[in-house]
Amino acid sequence: MRFDFTPEEQRFRDDLASFLNGALPPGWIGPADESRDDHWQLYIDVRRGLADRGWLTVGWPKQYGGKGVFPITSTIFAEQMAYHRAPGNDRFGTRMIGPTLIRFGTEDQKRRFLPPIARGEVQWCQGYSEPDSGSDLASIRTRAVQDGHDFIITGSKIWSTLAHRADWMFLLARTDPDAPRHKGITMFLCDVHSPGVSVKPILNMAGYHSFNEVRFDSVRVPRSQVVGGINNGWSTGLALLNFERSGIDYVGWASRTLDDIAHYARSAPDPDSSSLIYDPLFSAQLVDLKVEVESARLLTYEAAWQQGKGEASPTAASISKLAASEVNQRVHDFAVEMLGMYGPLAPGSDLAAFEGALLKLRLFYTSGTILAGSNEIQRNIIAARGLNLPRK
Repeated sequence: MRFDFTPEEQRFRDDLASFLNGALPPGWIGPADESRDDHWQLYIDVRRGLADRGWLTVGWPKQYGGKGVFPITSTIFAEQMAYHRAPGNDRFGTRMIGPTLIRFGTEDQKRRFLPPIARGEVQWCQGYSEPDSGSDLASIRTRAVQDGHDFIITGSKIWSTLAHRADWMFLLARTDPDAPRHKGITMFLCDVHSPGVSVKPILNMAGYHSFNEVRFDSVRVPRSQVVGGINNGWSTGLALLNFERSGIDYVGWASRTLDDIAHYARSAPDPDSSSLIYDPLFSAQLVDLKVEVESARLLTYEAAWQQGKGEASPTAASISKLAASEVNQRVHDFAVEMLGMYGPLAPGSDLAAFEGALLKLRLFYTSGTILAGSNEIQRNIIAARGLNLPRK
């Protein structure tokens, strides 16, 4: 594995950082609250700026609107977006359903759905989890019954991020209730504005509206919007999850917060020294976390490097997601503890540290070890597929 970027990769990293620094408002701390119209407009503006430069889908093949430089450059892109806490990265479209369609989609589906994603014109969301089905994804109950050239979908999905802003959803539904659990599932592409689709907001612990419950009341979806074949949704859906399970976003978020609190510690006077940064316990914890974050970062880049050589490990995505999501939580635990009572203060208070954002981020990142397959599931995948351990 190489440990540095090529000149072209470094230039891309620098150009992207420069663009984001100019596109984001002065003093931007993040995260964006997409339920706010001004934040959503910023999301759209950044997304279109990225698309205009060909960066939104930089890792896609050229014939589908990309630059064909996956996966290292795509990993650089995701890391910089996370580090800047920048809105505008439609991961559901660019990193999840887009690559899935490139691999499993029909030519008609590729021509129809990929160009609008590359141009930043459309927003996607995900429909996997259900009120009674989370990590045990094969237990989904949402039904899809064929009716001529259409399927009629009935059921509900939950924790669907950005469904209230989305144009399209990719979802899994059970098409053969008599088949074994993993055999009777199909992936569909559904227009969120279709008759019978309703979206109910869910506020998260941080008070942001990003999650939603989406209900399907006899929603018609054309058979042409089946991805990967009828009753083949399990393998298609797992492939999509592997595209999602990069840990680099968590690495970017953790790195930014470490830099933020290090800067804060240098400028925050301590009664017994010139600044908190000289406290040996604080400095030791900061260094330990920095090492952990860098280790997670290397795991993620190693997975991307392997993919680029066509030698991807079946567990590489699980390993990087596990390591990065957990160290991200530890970093934000440390940040909240360090800030003490100044951390929860809301914007408008002269004593507010980071406008209360780091506490909100820690609350939000609680979901990191659950989404995209809980970390307990990732450990099972690593044990079974990576270490060949028996189930019992």
